[in-house]
Amino acid sequence: MNRRYRKTIIAGNWKMNKTPAEAKTLIADIKTAVGKQKWCDVVLCVPFVDIANAVKAAKDSRIAIGAENMHFEKSGAFTGEISADMLKELGVKYVIIGHSERRQYFAETDNTVNLKIKAALEAGLRPIVCVGETLEQREAGITEEHIAMQIKLALAGITAEQLRKIVIAYEPIWAIGTGKTATSEQAQEVCAHIRTVIRNLYGARLARAITVQYGGSMNAKNAAELLAQPDVDGGLIGGASLKAGDFALIVEAANQ
Repeated sequence: MNRRYRKTIIAGNWKMNKTPAEAKTLIADIKTAVGKQKWCDVVLCVPFVDIANAVKAAKDSRIAIGAENMHFEKSGAFTGEISADMLKELGVKYVIIGHSERRQYFAETDNTVNLKIKAALEAGLRPIVCVGETLEQREAGITEEHIAMQIKLALAGITAEQLRKIVIAYEPIWAIGTGKTATSEQAQEVCAHIRTVIRNLYGARLARAITVQYGGSMNAKNAAELLAQPDVDGGLIGGASLKAGDFALIVEAANQ
């Protein structure tokens, strides 16, 4: 982390877990466990059906509520989809875009990621944009090339001013939900590379200012080591965000 230049953000990604009633209870527990964090922002990205309860439960705290996905059109014949304006009116502040599970299971592409980023920004939401490589890509030695391509396509047409509102999450696909975690050195190497790509696109000042999270099975045990890396500015937390105590320990590590 480097708080001199950028914000540390710990974001939970609940995925398809928790009913609205369960969300209310969990957020109450997280509020108690986290307390008044000093140095980092805390975000909980929850299923759409939980958003209304989550916003109410997080009221009068520094916890922001985010969504896990959105459509790039404002309205239309897109059965089952949710627009950025719908999320905004519910009180959502952040939205995850391009998560590897969306890419793998729901045909998300670099083009739709780009369209969703633009729509989110237009509605006043902060996108958490996910990039990452498969195990095959890592073993083939093309991690940096693949991630550079993802970033360039995701940010096509994005202005420097818009970039200031974007968070990038590095999520090695081989470390999501597998129990495997990139070493702190591997996480630092790729997060630093992401910053280099941004520097080449937008210049050193914006590269220094953008928040780059690590999103591959960060948990209460490894958070401190990962967050100690200079280019790891927080985490996109999966399973550990469903346990108030574990999530609070990650937030505590980010506040050191």
